[in-house]
Amino acid sequence: MKAAFIQEHGGSDKIQFGEQHSPNPRDHEVQIKVRACALNHLDIWVRNGIPAYPVSMPHILGSDISGEIASIPPSLSAHFESVQLKAGSPVVVAPGISCGQCRECVSGADNVCPTYKIIGAATHGGYAEYVTVPAKNVFPKPEHLSYAEAASFPLVFLTAWHMLVSRAQIKSGDTVLVVGAGSGVGSAGIQIAKSRGGTVIAVSSSEEKLQFSKKVGADYCIHGQKEDFAKTAREITQGRGVDIVFEHVGPATWEKSVRSLAPRGRIVTCGATTGPVVSLDLRPLFTKDFSILGSKLGTLLEFMDVLSLFQQKRFVPVVSKVFPLEQARLAQEYLEKQEQFGKVVLKI
Repeated sequence: MKAAFIQEHGGSDKIQFGEQHSPNPRDHEVQIKVRACALNHLDIWVRNGIPAYPVSMPHILGSDISGEIASIPPSLSAHFESVQLKAGSPVVVAPGISCGQCRECVSGADNVCPTYKIIGAATHGGYAEYVTVPAKNVFPKPEHLSYAEAASFPLVFLTAWHMLVSRAQIKSGDTVLVVGAGSGVGSAGIQIAKSRGGTVIAVSSSEEKLQFSKKVGADYCIHGQKEDFAKTAREITQGRGVDIVFEHVGPATWEKSVRSLAPRGRIVTCGATTGPVVSLDLRPLFTKDFSILGSKLGTLLEFMDVLSLFQQKRFVPVVSKVFPLEQARLAQEYLEKQEQFGKVVLKI
């Protein structure tokens, strides 16, 4: 099969395009004919060799996958009949893999399963014509979405949903400051916050991205390089501050994120794009009753919630640019420039 893959860690020049062996599914897996695969910054971190994601070479990246079921082994026929899927059915893939048996999985917290893996990081992913994934991760593609659109939402919308709904427990009337609003997870966060009755303040360093943020639901926009977004957010809220800071940038914006909070405010973070270490003055943390919440992807049940809302056309996938598979290197370079609003997708 044709695939984009890495043979060693390093820059985008390490991405090769050529032939790789087609994967053979194990007993609990099904083979997917990939039609589209969206990029994530995770792809770049794995390519660069981040210690948290050791891989054997050659390795095929790509966590966000849509396509068609290539074939169904007899052992899985009953499962796919129960979800009304068959060979050739258009599908979308949930990106997280868990054991399904441990205490966390049984309680519904499979995203913190001790053996939790992300497709494309710990396993081969979707930068290829075929991929094998667990049967329980395969769901019908919303009919009204193209394959590129369907590939654009799984990881970022699942992440944003877990951040806002499960961790920050957003409620109607909350004001949400979305830092890095032009990213895939940022644009998802805007839509989810609005769907839950929130008022959204978007922060970006790009005027164009702020305009797109308005289009997907942001009520206010702040240019992060031209303004102190903490000061402006307080002005917007008549001095009170925001209820939730939706954060994945890290040290470059952390101090302003804390200053933006209202009493009993929550910062929820899913990443560290500008680095892993921040400074923290503990005094406002306890005197103003702040909460700092970590958030890791999301559960399979949450993915089903998100998918249902896409099927109902409650959310809109945001695709910035589509590249052919053989241009995976160019696609990653485009993502690294951080000029996109929403998702960058490979068409297989």
